Amino acid sequence: MNIVKGPDDYLEEKLNRMMQAYEKDLLRLCCVYLKDTAMAEDAVQETFVKAYRNLKNFRGESSEKTWLIRIAVNVCKDMLSTAWFRNLGRMVNLDDIKIPQEMEVKSEVVDEIMRLPKKLREVVLLYYYEDMNQSEVADVLGVSIATVHRRLEKAREALRPQLEGGNRQNAR
Repeated sequence: MNIVKGPDDYLEEKLNRMMQAYEKDLLRLCCVYLKDTAMAEDAVQETFVKAYRNLKNFRGESSEKTWLIRIAVNVCKDMLSTAWFRNLGRMVNLDDIKIPQEMEVKSEVVDEIMRLPKKLREVVLLYYYEDMNQSEVADVLGVSIATVHRRLEKAREALRPQLEGGNRQNAR
C-alpha cells in the first residue's frame, strides 16, 4: 500500500521541524521582550500558529529563523500594545522576571538593556542575543540597515558607562 502525503502533511512536518529548531530562541526573545515567561510562552505559541497559517506564502526571501523572529516581534508588540499589558508593564519589577534557567544571562546587563528605549532595545536583542546580522535585523524590524547601525551605535553608547564600570569592578 502506497500512502501519498498531502500538502498539509508537508506543512505540518515543516512546522514541527521549525518548532524543534527555533522554539528556545523564540522563547528567550519573547521572555526578554515581554518580561514575563507565561506571556512569552503564549507569544511563541501564537507565533507558530501564525507561521502555520502563512507557511504556504513563505517565499524564502529570508531565513526561516528571521521570518519566525519577525512574526514573534510583531506578536510581542501586539501584546505590549494592549491596555492591560501597558498597565501591567508599569508594575513589573525587572528583578521579579522569571526567565528559564537555560536562558539566563547576566542580570545587570539585561537590566540595562531593558532600560533602553524600545527601538534601541529591539536591535540589541536581535543583534546580540539572537545573533542576527544587521541585514537580518533590518529585515525583521522593517527598517534600513543604516538605521540598525545607528541604533546599535546609540545603544552601545548608552550602555558603555555601565558595562565599563562593571568591567572595572570585575578586573579588581
